Amino acid sequence: MDFLTDYGMFLAKLSTVSILFVIIVGALIFILIRAKGDNEHLTIKNINERYEAMSFMLNSQVLNKKAFKKYLKGQKKEHKEREKESSDERKKIFVLNFIGDIRATTVSALREEITAILTVASKKDEVVIVLESGGGTVHGYGLGASQLKRIRDREIKLTAAVDKVAASGGYMMACVADNIIAAPFAIIGSIGVLAQIPNFNRLLKKMDIDFEQITAGDYKRTLTLFGENTDKDREKFKEELEDTHRLFKEFVKGSREQVDIDKIATGEHWYGKRAIELKLVDELITSDDYLSNAAKEADVFEVKFERKKSVSEKLFSFGANLLGSIDGR
Repeated sequence: MDFLTDYGMFLAKLSTVSILFVIIVGALIFILIRAKGDNEHLTIKNINERYEAMSFMLNSQVLNKKAFKKYLKGQKKEHKEREKESSDERKKIFVLNFIGDIRATTVSALREEITAILTVASKKDEVVIVLESGGGTVHGYGLGASQLKRIRDREIKLTAAVDKVAASGGYMMACVADNIIAAPFAIIGSIGVLAQIPNFNRLLKKMDIDFEQITAGDYKRTLTLFGENTDKDREKFKEELEDTHRLFKEFVKGSREQVDIDKIATGEHWYGKRAIELKLVDELITSDDYLSNAAKEADVFEVKFERKKSVSEKLFSFGANLLGSIDGR
């Protein structure tokens, strides 16, 4: 009987511990899911309201009472006229901010932003991407360009605004747009392909270290970090770069038929004032002026998909951008 009693107590304790374990695990899963949800979210800001708030604050300080009263009266009239318009009739402009690194890591956020916009945008609307990038990986920026093409495919006007730089992969993305605007001294172009790697083979030999690499296929690996590179390897690698450059040129020419592709696809870059002469851009104007002018006739919304980066991602991104700036990309 004592044995049964002890056994029953043991089962009761085990059951309690099991239930407690399930509760704890469930709570942890809930916290992790909640945390993941908090780390990813879409934010939408009405830029018209921001401009109005800035104008109100400034006018309230610089105008005298009579002039400020007149200003408020004008604002009230403007709001009434806007309310008469149907929200469906008024043009909407969706603004995206893209700052690219070598790996084009921000393309993942861009694809989410574009997906969200395409659920509500119509053919009378416009998407403006304020783009800043010196380029990077071909496949990363190729995907970025493909994401922007989704907007063009829906026959929605796409404007690329370049205030600082859209070079190499950055220009690959920009050239997809119907309209490219740039600040006078923004860096544009760099339609070329670059690849460079160090080779430690002689150092390894000096330290009496063997390096072995086994491949199946003549060109599974061409240039290598640690093996001995041959002229055949270098020739094949150069051939691959040339083919990538041809594809880049074809893509730019297909997106902007007005350019002289042989003249601009030399790997050179130009400032905005020169780029407009080469038809790489369509208008010299900053994104600030373009959007403030557009806000007079349209509702302007800034759309941003945010995901908190881990510490390792932040460190890698910082290192990649630092290397890119040193390399002159």
